[in-house]
Amino acid sequence: MTHTHDPHDVPDMDVFFTAEFWDERYGSKERIWSGNPNPHLVTTAAELTPGTALDVGCGEGADAVWLADRGWRVTGVDVSAVALGRAAAAAEAAGVADRTTWLREDLLAWAPEPDGFDLVSAQFMQTPEPLRTALHRRLAAAVRPGGTLLIVGHHFSDLETTVGRPHLPELMFTAEQAAAALAPEAWEIHTTTPSREVTDPEGRPVTIHDAVLRAVRR
Repeated sequence: MTHTHDPHDVPDMDVFFTAEFWDERYGSKERIWSGNPNPHLVTTAAELTPGTALDVGCGEGADAVWLADRGWRVTGVDVSAVALGRAAAAAEAAGVADRTTWLREDLLAWAPEPDGFDLVSAQFMQTPEPLRTALHRRLAAAVRPGGTLLIVGHHFSDLETTVGRPHLPELMFTAEQAAAALAPEAWEIHTTTPSREVTDPEGRPVTIHDAVLRAVRR
């Protein structure tokens, strides 16, 4: 769940996290996202031995398919059946359908299997508190000892740019805020706020920042 549409099109929070909202949004276009894997996932996974991965809020499946193509067994989870249908088709086209599983779940309530994954990735799952901390704790519990938790989000500073985020500061977070959901004694925690160059809706270059939490379970 990410927010790169018209900043004036601010969704009603009562419906924003529902399957109906996301099915309608995905159904409004042939493709919503670029089809490329998220860069922080690529950087992180490149240093890991392929195992089992959980892609939370998998959307159209670019991250999950990329991981599966590199030997991971991936479970992709999303609230939208439309997105999951596209993800499954992408996996089939890439020849990795046998290494991918797709689940439709309410991500604000669903709890993944405890200690079940070598890598748990949540890319731009923008939720308000206290839902955010509760979600991050459930995802952390799904990481097995020695495994990696990767949480990436839109940083507050993006609201000061023309990139096109809705003005919903309650959905933004820092890497340190994400890390606060973890017990420090149980994790090796790394937080960063890297910048990257994108173009805004008018085609102008913009520098934005991501909130990146990478943690390895002890």
